[in-house]
Amino acid sequence: MKERLKKIWDFTERVFDQWAEDRCPKLGAALSFYMIFSLSPLLIVAVFVAGLIFGEDAARGEIVYQIEDLVGREGAVIVQAALKNSRYSDDGLTAIIISGVTLLIGSTIVFAALQDSLNLIWKVKYKPGRSFFKVIKGFFIDRFQSFAMVVTMGFLLLVSLLLSAILSALHRYLSDTFLSIPTYVFDIADVVIPLFIIFILFMIIFKVLPDVNIRWKDVWVGALVTSALFVLGKFLIGLYLGSSTVASTYGAAGSLIIFLLWIYYSAQILFLGVEFTKVYVERIGEGVTTSKKYMRYEESLIADEEDSK
Repeated sequence: MKERLKKIWDFTERVFDQWAEDRCPKLGAALSFYMIFSLSPLLIVAVFVAGLIFGEDAARGEIVYQIEDLVGREGAVIVQAALKNSRYSDDGLTAIIISGVTLLIGSTIVFAALQDSLNLIWKVKYKPGRSFFKVIKGFFIDRFQSFAMVVTMGFLLLVSLLLSAILSALHRYLSDTFLSIPTYVFDIADVVIPLFIIFILFMIIFKVLPDVNIRWKDVWVGALVTSALFVLGKFLIGLYLGSSTVASTYGAAGSLIIFLLWIYYSAQILFLGVEFTKVYVERIGEGVTTSKKYMRYEESLIADEEDSK
């Protein structure tokens, strides 16, 4: 028993040491900053994808509902304002093209920043000596990958809407028949479904975004732990934001500050989950590999590079 507890302690200590060494607090601050510029484009894409079946109004309502559940009513105000002002431009071909390019760039900024952060945590970078053409090609591939993540978010929102609609219809149908299912069963389902969506999203992020090859059986362990941390963090962050005077202190900007604080603390949970996955892969899993155009580097090389500046 002592041996097992010591291993757990050493493992946990290693995770937090890596979290500090990789400067995750700074990475979270940068991610929160990029989120400001990506919020409206992200919402446009998510509403468009989810609205293909259920309509834009239902998609917008679901987004606000989920954000309120995560951040609280005050934090959701900024999302409601962004949804209200997020509209496609129909003022001519030039305006449509400009809006489309802005949408593409804006919606991928935050995922591109997240990808860079994950690569830093995994200690992976491009091999030196790439040609200019390969640099440009790599940039567009990374952007396409980031946009695919945005579309995936919209698809997961669509799945969430679909499952909620099925549950609602099933509840109404069973209420009209002799089959009676306790209400708490549906209440539990309302909690489990978003958690399942979050778990799937973490799995995709851990597997797709970093430029390393991780086995799925290692990914799901990290995603599961991160989901559990996210649930605990959601509760603790909610307590903090609910008891703090942030909204009243910053006045009209209070809702934006609350939203950014939630993004920041959620990013720390995500990075902590990535660090857990990395340590798990190194100690228990089957390791990681990179493709031919990438290479991994050790922490000592980072120190050498900083000393040479």
